[in-house]
Amino acid sequence: MSAPTVARVQGLPYRLPLTSALAWGAHAALNAAEHVLVQVTLSDGTVGLAEATPRPTIYGETAASVMAILAHLEAGLAGVPITDEAALNRVRNSVANNHTARGALDMALHDARARAQGQSLFDHWLGPQPRVRVSFILGIAPPTEMLAEAQRVVEAGVRCLKVKVGRDHRRDLDVIAALRREFGQAVQLYADSNETLTPDTAPAALNAMREAGLLYVEEPLPARDLKARAALHTQGRLPIVADDSCFTPADLARELDFDTFDVLNVKTARNGFTDGHAMLRAAAGRGKRGMVGSQASTGLGTLHAALLATQAEVTEPCELSFVLKLQDDLLNAPIEFQDGWLDVTGLRDHALDPAKLRRYRL
Repeated sequence: MSAPTVARVQGLPYRLPLTSALAWGAHAALNAAEHVLVQVTLSDGTVGLAEATPRPTIYGETAASVMAILAHLEAGLAGVPITDEAALNRVRNSVANNHTARGALDMALHDARARAQGQSLFDHWLGPQPRVRVSFILGIAPPTEMLAEAQRVVEAGVRCLKVKVGRDHRRDLDVIAALRREFGQAVQLYADSNETLTPDTAPAALNAMREAGLLYVEEPLPARDLKARAALHTQGRLPIVADDSCFTPADLARELDFDTFDVLNVKTARNGFTDGHAMLRAAAGRGKRGMVGSQASTGLGTLHAALLATQAEVTEPCELSFVLKLQDDLLNAPIEFQDGWLDVTGLRDHALDPAKLRRYRL
């Protein structure tokens, strides 16, 4: 019996409200999760799902552009057997950039393939580490608000905070000190500078972060400053996490060649399963640590990121708790955390709630 083929690719935009805005970098902010549900329908009626998280200030994508690129790729995908991964990837990669559209399409194709075989993504992607340490993205806000949000998510079971910094270094250190006073060593902390430091200011800033007890710092310098980033890494002041500098496998190859980082932050939201796992393997092969990040994903995207986070190459806390910043979600059950961990096997029965999709669809 021949394998079913791709019959239709479509995107359904939706909007989920946040409990508060997420601010990062020099001036970026997110006030709601305005995402796209990507659906791949096969010739036998099987449907694979994934979440696209367009970020205009990061990738230049919008919900409208995600919809357009899915429509553009649909003609090339139509009629291709769902088991022909090489052919599907050729079509998916026939366009440049459009990271979250292509990443979500990859995950939806994986989901459809598993379902067509009478299985689930858990059968294909659950790795050897089914319990994953989690972190929460603590956005830039007035210090009292940051501390209150930190208290809320720690009460919800999170034990690692990724603190967004970069607009006021002195204030950042004060917030970090307040977090340390509040939680002591029970909560791990690291910083995300989102490329806001300079070659002149970075050494002292990283020294101060190290003295404050942070695990590492993400993207302290602009991604375009390759030589400066390599030089900063050579100084060994604080472990560096690569994110904005490693959007693609080609980016990762460059960064490995120049040895600019210690920990790779892969995001299923932009890399999907295919490139995401390949990047983690490539980095691990060069002695780098791995984590799985969030592009402010809602429940469905978190479920997919969690599966990748169970792979052997993942060594660090992963950004799987953004759902705590949502007022509501599209899943039929909440994602819960226990003493800093997420039991990914407990998500097997989590699925899209059609009624919620109807409520929040745009």
